[in-house]
Amino acid sequence: MKILINTPNLKELGGVASHYNGLKDYWTENVKYNTIGKRTLKSGSGIFWLPWDILKYIFRLLVYCPDLVLINPSLGKNALKRDFVFLNIARYLGFKVAIFIHGFNWDVAKNIDRNWVVRYFNLAPVVIVVAGVFRKELLMWGVRTPIELSTTKVDDKMLLGFNVYQRNGRIKNILYLARVEKAKGIYETLKTYELLKSIYPYLKLTIVGDGKELISVRKYVEDEKLTDVYIKGGLKGIDLIEEFRKADIYSSFSYGEGMPTAVLEAMAFGLPVFTRNVGGLIDFFENGKMGYITDSMDPKDFADAISSYIEDVKLPKATSLYNYEYARKHFMASFVAVSIEKQLKKVI
Repeated sequence: MKILINTPNLKELGGVASHYNGLKDYWTENVKYNTIGKRTLKSGSGIFWLPWDILKYIFRLLVYCPDLVLINPSLGKNALKRDFVFLNIARYLGFKVAIFIHGFNWDVAKNIDRNWVVRYFNLAPVVIVVAGVFRKELLMWGVRTPIELSTTKVDDKMLLGFNVYQRNGRIKNILYLARVEKAKGIYETLKTYELLKSIYPYLKLTIVGDGKELISVRKYVEDEKLTDVYIKGGLKGIDLIEEFRKADIYSSFSYGEGMPTAVLEAMAFGLPVFTRNVGGLIDFFENGKMGYITDSMDPKDFADAISSYIEDVKLPKATSLYNYEYARKHFMASFVAVSIEKQLKKVI
């Protein structure tokens, strides 16, 4: 099976590029990437693309002659306009085109021309999404093409040399690893830590990530006189892996998500996860077994949940092993790549 995947440059920022960069070593079929668009810290979104992208795309289609093309828009108006151009070109040239929706902007969804979106989605032999709530919404809009559920991934190589049995159940280091932005729950994390720190003075909070709130967060920590808060900025490779290894629990109080890769990576490193009912997490997260999940945005609720894990060493130990084994079975890149291939084979 020959598959051509339209993706942003694998060296750039963004969830789609990260996803396919992590899968590239694990495909079992004949998969090639066609990189498009431009994404930088300044532009922030992949809406800027050049006519050269179209010419290169047509060339790749005619030379490679894939059995199927996979385009990867998020549900944002500009992203859809861009990627529907690629869909139409491939269909005009006689190629099948599947769609993989990685993100779902609910604000855009409220105002977008749904008939226009549905018309293009129904041209695809299959639409893949990362959350059941996305599938439910598209069905309500009138999408009648098959909608498959997938996930983001954990790169198998991240866990080389990791031993989950080294986790002793003692909680000292809380890890926040996400973009440092209000919508990712950074201030809820800080307020939760503040409550816990007053009870457990030995705790520390590690913040990993870049974002527009980074300066404000540093000021908040200083103004509130919070101690043992370590702000590391954005990390990659071995430095990122080391933070997962050193952490004892993972907090993610995001306002909304698709399928957050960092949560899956935290589980793979045996971390109990404290999070919210958002995106694809709703589809699999088991409250009490994997950590704690809630609709609440109240830091006191998060602090109470984490306290129960601090007080009972057996609970985080059991959760660590359960999360590790669950992630190894469901979220590793080697598994996810084959799973996507199987979904695409159905429509060729």
